[in-house]
Formats: sequence, structure tokens, C-alpha cells
Amino acid sequence: MTELGVQTTVVAANPAVLEGMEVPVGFSHESVVVRSGQRTGLPIIVAVHSTALGLAVGGCRVWEYERWEDGLRDALRLSEGMTRKCAAAGLPNGGGKTVVVVPTGRTLTADERHAALHDVGDLVEEFGGRYVTGPDAGTGPADMVAIGERTEHVFCRPEGTGGSGDPSPFTAMGVVAALRSTCQALSGSSALAGKRFAVIGTGHVGEQIARQLSEAGADLILSDVNPARRSLADELGAEFAEPDIAATAEVDVLVPAALGGLLTRDLVPRLQCAAVAGAANNQLAEPSVAGLLRERDILWAPDYIANAGGVINAVAREILGEEPETAVKRIESIFDTLTDIFAAAARTNVTTSAAADELAQIRLAAQL
Repeated sequence: MTELGVQTTVVAANPAVLEGMEVPVGFSHESVVVRSGQRTGLPIIVAVHSTALGLAVGGCRVWEYERWEDGLRDALRLSEGMTRKCAAAGLPNGGGKTVVVVPTGRTLTADERHAALHDVGDLVEEFGGRYVTGPDAGTGPADMVAIGERTEHVFCRPEGTGGSGDPSPFTAMGVVAALRSTCQALSGSSALAGKRFAVIGTGHVGEQIARQLSEAGADLILSDVNPARRSLADELGAEFAEPDIAATAEVDVLVPAALGGLLTRDLVPRLQCAAVAGAANNQLAEPSVAGLLRERDILWAPDYIANAGGVINAVAREILGEEPETAVKRIESIFDTLTDIFAAAARTNVTTSAAADELAQIRLAAQL
């Protein structure tokens, strides 16, 4: 694909438009729009993967990329994951994703950032309610207020402005439910006390996962690319290690909580954990890694099952109009969903990835 020109728009209902790109297989995207922002010139990408179950939902990522095509790949992959996430969680929604491509090494000023979010809002508005965006890597509830100045199709604004607020605590809540299910599959007990976890990434979600594990009596190794995060380890009485060391530490469960792609063909043979379950999206660097994990008898909790708590809360409260207590019950049901997936994978002799995808496909097919 060539360099993105100002005001270029690509609407790709036909995969041929994306010739040469590594388009995800298994689902076909309904539409993909790539545009230079009117105010900033930054590439703005919105990928709507599916509205088969209902309007598409998915966060807005503001991130650095060497090439805008890399941001497009992220949007395609992440929007597909959102479709599966919503289907597996029993939500009446499909998947989408927004990516704002910031050139590597460039720091946006406050005015540039606000302008970029307005560019996002304008593009989301053009979808006419088929797609609603929210926070993702590089954005938070305050940014949703800025997007909301240009479109009403945004969720997770601060509670004081009518939104459901920061999704991070609910994402962490869901991951801990997934960790309890994983521990039960490993040992027959869902108790976290006495288990050893390596949490890689201690940002908003990772920190809250670590705190909940510590409160439950778990033994922790924490890791982050930012050495200042060692203070959290000190506070919780945990070890602190570089990410590559933490990833191969001898633990019960490895908990990826940073960006995706951690589980590579190179890393899996060096893992010394019994299971992997965490908050990061797209943990598998490539689909075949799921088979490598299974060959090593390392249990993997599919990421879009484990990290669904944030979107479950936002959809339940802002789209379905449910009370917070009902939303929490939905999040806690991740334990049961994952337990069923582990059982199905064992019963049918397939990877947990295949079992989770089958669940999502069944729920999608029921609406087609």
C-alpha cells in the first residue's frame, strides 16, 4: 500500500481493497475506513468487523507506529477480537476498533491530541451509530469527553459526565475471575492464595490485577518496561524483574498485561509456567502458537475471554441500561465461560483457542 495522502478514504467491504495486507482469516470485515485527519493529518483508522449481533463496539487506540499500515493491521486484528469477545461474553454487539497512528518518536501537544480526538469523533459520527468507541491503549475517559464533543457514539466517559467511567477496574476484575478459573483447572481449587504469578505490565489494569492477587494471598513477580514501577512491587512485597526474565520465571501462571504479541514461537519453549492468563489483547504472536502451548501442556486462557470485563461493564451499563450490580455479575461469569472452554478443549482434544472461537462462532451463527 502506498503512503497515505491527505483526505484519503478507503472503504473496504471488499478484501481486495486491502491487497497485500495480512487480513485476518475466519471473519470478513464489514468496512474499514482510513483517513488523514482533517485537523492533524494523522492517519485515523476505523475498522468495523461485524454488526451481526448488534452495533459494533471497540476502543480508540492512540499509539506510535513506524508505518500507518502497522496501525491498520492492529485495527483489523483488534476489531476481529472484539467481535469474538462480545459474542463469547453473550453481549448483543459486534466488534470495531479505532486507531490513531502517531509517527514513531513524535509526541503530540495537548492541542494536537485534542484535535486528533475531534478527527476521531467526526469519523465515528459518519458510521451513524453502527459503531461506538471507547478507551483503549493511549486513551482514557477524559479523551472520550473530547471525542464526545463531535459524536454521541462514545462510551466510558467519566461518571460525572454520564458515562460508566474508567473500564480498567472492571477489566482487572474479569481477569482475576479468569485466573481463578485457570487455577481451578490446574489444581482443582480456584483459590489464589499460595499460587505464584508473574504479572508483565503494571499499567492501569496490571496494577489492579497485582493488587487483587496480593490481597488474595498470592506470591507475585511484577515486571514493567518502566523501572519506576518497581515501587509497586516494593509496596506489595513482590519481586521485580525485567520483562524477559519475568516471562520465563518458574510460576504457576504468567499474566500478560501489556501490549500484545508476547507469546512467540521463540518464547513458548522457554516458558516455565503451568498456564497463561492475562489482560493483554492478541497475546499469541501468530495463531500456531496456541498449538505450541498445548504441546507443552501449558494451559492458555484465550485473551478475549479473560479481558472482557471492561467492555462487559460499559455495554451492560451504557447500552443495555443495567444496574452496576448486574454488570458485575456478568463480569464474574467469565469464570464460568472460561471453565466451560477449558472443559470443551479437553473433551474435544483441541486448543483452548479453538474451543473459544467455536463458542463465539456458535453465538454469531445463531443470529445470522
